[in-house]
Amino acid sequence: MNHLSLIRGFHATMGRLAPKTIARRMRRQFMTPRNQPPRDWEMPLLGSAERITLRFGLSALRWGSGPTVLLMHGWEGRPTQFASLIEALVAAGYGVVALDGPAHGRSPGREASVVLFARALLEAAGELPPLHAVIGHSMGGASALLASQMGLRAKALVSISAPSRILGPLRGFANYMGLPPKARAHFVHQVETHAGMPAAHLDVKCYQLDIPGLVVHAKDDPVVPASEAEVIHDAWFDSQLLRLERGGHQRLLADPRLIGAVVGLLEELRETQASGVAAAQC
Repeated sequence: MNHLSLIRGFHATMGRLAPKTIARRMRRQFMTPRNQPPRDWEMPLLGSAERITLRFGLSALRWGSGPTVLLMHGWEGRPTQFASLIEALVAAGYGVVALDGPAHGRSPGREASVVLFARALLEAAGELPPLHAVIGHSMGGASALLASQMGLRAKALVSISAPSRILGPLRGFANYMGLPPKARAHFVHQVETHAGMPAAHLDVKCYQLDIPGLVVHAKDDPVVPASEAEVIHDAWFDSQLLRLERGGHQRLLADPRLIGAVVGLLEELRETQASGVAAAQC
């Protein structure tokens, strides 16, 4: 019997004997990220960044100048995972700000959630110039979509490898850890209580998405099913959908097709804005 089987067996037993106790333990584990160090290929971009501290201690990295693009990484992620995209955006004349999410990197906190990530985006937006775009990967994409329902404004929004609702990851984690039904229910309730929002509300089918955007997902994503992108796209009338055959959950961040689609969307919106200003001056 392997180590995971032993853990799942323990959780199954404890979940029947003391469902609330094991649910509390799983809730803490689910909401406590590990800080992963940057890879070697991320170091050059990290070295060229300006470290800034925003309101309430949020930490971020900044590159370039021009219309502001705000980036949010995923669970246990890092700003420099967007390295190829950041370089392309700076080369295209954008100023890029990439947050360390709550409890990630140098930002404060011990626990994180999609709700806390969304609030961090709102806090950052309150200090930065008007946003040209917000781009989020995985949980960062889900948080950007949620933040748009909480008042975040930008000319464009890009969701990459994001789930369409939080119940999927919650149930997936509970099943993976071997929690029996009653313990699973307590686990979901405790996450909702700590996040401060019912899981049913964290669903793009309930959102009013009125920002032009792009949804990107790789068909071979082993973490978030590619079908989630279809759900997001269907709920978002003004979105484009880019399906990549390969790229997994993170490798797609360096895919030239993703980078071209993102920069293309932002340039199109910038040209539209410039045309509107020119017409107004005539």
